[in-house]
Amino acid sequence: MRAAFFDLDKTVIAKSSLVALGPEFHARGMLRRRTLAWGVISQMLFLRFGADEEKLTKIRESVLKVTKGWDSNEIRELVAETITELIEPLIYAEALELIDHHLGQGDEVWLVSMSPAEIVEPFAELLGITGAIASKAKIDAQGKFTGEMEFFAQGENKAKAIRELAEKRGIDLAESFSYSDSSTDIPMLEVVGHAFAVNPDKELSKTAHEKEWPILSFSHPVRAHDRHKSHTPFFVSAIVLGGFALVGRRKMRKR
Repeated sequence: MRAAFFDLDKTVIAKSSLVALGPEFHARGMLRRRTLAWGVISQMLFLRFGADEEKLTKIRESVLKVTKGWDSNEIRELVAETITELIEPLIYAEALELIDHHLGQGDEVWLVSMSPAEIVEPFAELLGITGAIASKAKIDAQGKFTGEMEFFAQGENKAKAIRELAEKRGIDLAESFSYSDSSTDIPMLEVVGHAFAVNPDKELSKTAHEKEWPILSFSHPVRAHDRHKSHTPFFVSAIVLGGFALVGRRKMRKR
């Protein structure tokens, strides 16, 4: 069995899912205006320059501090109520076509995201895909976030979770696919046989050229329920096959 693993933020959707939901958290009294502004600025810097492990650790710690005491079920309800309005319009049409392409080939499709499970899992359901690997915060007996992390889906942890999932479900990673925009996801890209850099940051772009990973550019937004009306400027199968053909030609020239 094959699978396709997609990073979420800046790969399937155009910006951070947490930042997209920020105004709603603020409107419901869960975020202060200053915290919301910091999140927007951080997102702008992330989009422009990317983020290394140190920056991501700081982001994680800040998020845990802010969300301590939040009710897990309340967050899931908020996401369910607002996902169509706030996150669905951010979906890249090219990503949606790729997802449908893999599903049509009989592949399992998984989101693999640093964002919380309370956000990622409902989004996976919206897309109609197999499932999600996401960060999980510790929750106390009352269903409140404790301010600690049970599992942080980032860096090598993503690769580890993918390997464990593959062993459990009988997925052939050598024949599987992975898509991401960030250099922090290089372990996730290296764990499969077919890696693609999507709108890559500077460091990932450099690595992709070194490792001869195809580079894809996503830019066209579309809603999930409009997926059959989507008309992106290329056929996804041509991208995938064309990317492998290019890599194949490079390897032949080296020989």
